Amino acid sequence: MAVVIEALAKHHDRAGFTCGQPDLDDWFRRRAGQDERRNVARVFVAVDDDLGVVGFYSLGAFTLALGALPDDVARKLPRYDAIPAALIGRLARDERARGRGIGDLLLADAILRILGAGRTLAVFAIVVDAKEERAARFYGAFGFRAFPGRLERMFLLTSTAAAGLERL
Repeated sequence: MAVVIEALAKHHDRAGFTCGQPDLDDWFRRRAGQDERRNVARVFVAVDDDLGVVGFYSLGAFTLALGALPDDVARKLPRYDAIPAALIGRLARDERARGRGIGDLLLADAILRILGAGRTLAVFAIVVDAKEERAARFYGAFGFRAFPGRLERMFLLTSTAAAGLERL
């Protein structure tokens, strides 16, 4: 299975995509293109030569309130009202590609793009929303931590992500 990750375009057939989460499927089929055109999100798709679109993720700018961060992180930061972050708003892989590492590939690509943008635009952390326990375990395996009081929202410091890449 040869997979390429590229920006969402009109020629990508989204109609048959299903990840098992109706909200994610609906957003991808009906609103991903609109969000892209409105500059609300950048959407990237994983495309397999035989299966077509087998996954996607979206990226957007985000800010964190200093008080939302755990104390061990917040105490090291200046007392600004907003801390710059990047949001991986949605990430899903098609059920047809289950067990093939597509989710890992999508997350790695998203993190690499965010770190690349971080050379031009300040990005302190990467934020995700884990809609279910399985998603939280997935992100946790990559070092994402839950925000205090918001277990579904998780973050990874870009410094941690960059250090992890240097070890590879």
